[in-house]
Amino acid sequence: MSDCGCEIEITDKEQAKTLIILLLINGAMFIAEIIAGVLADSTALIADSLDMLADASVYAIGLYAVGKTMGVKARAAHISGLLQILLGLGVLADIIRRALLGSEPEPGFMLIVGAIALVANSICLVLIHKHREGEVHMRASWIFSKNDVIANLGVIISGLLVLTLDTRWPDLIIGLIITVVVVRGGLHIIKDAGQERRNMANEG
Repeated sequence: MSDCGCEIEITDKEQAKTLIILLLINGAMFIAEIIAGVLADSTALIADSLDMLADASVYAIGLYAVGKTMGVKARAAHISGLLQILLGLGVLADIIRRALLGSEPEPGFMLIVGAIALVANSICLVLIHKHREGEVHMRASWIFSKNDVIANLGVIISGLLVLTLDTRWPDLIIGLIITVVVVRGGLHIIKDAGQERRNMANEG
């Protein structure tokens, strides 16, 4: 009975269920935040929304990898990391554009949407928590969920600073910090996936 594969099958089902929920939450929050970010003229919100999009893509890739070989899971994590970095660089370009051309972020929008996103990502973090030491594609999902919570707190802090200081610069600075967190997360996952491949090669 110990070789029936039942435990693996149960684990795969748990992973798939968790990733589907995370995908739906992040997909919905991406749509809400990108609309709010444009309306609020907020770099921090737009950065956070694209982080949500990157994470939704990560969860979709991770969902594809469930039940596959470790090689496929490592490649899925590697692709997830690359996607995270590319989207982070896209946000960086938008920050530079806004810094040069100007912007007028709306702090009320930033605070409300940032708080909603924080609740959503806190739920995601709780759901993925038990998989944080799991296989490489699930570790990637844990890191991205953790980064999301940090980014949401950044949006809220940015909104408060814009409101109290009456200047757009906190929005740009926090947007830049979120971008750095996103890119660092992507680099970490690529490194982790590479180590997983090396371990597989050594075992082979």
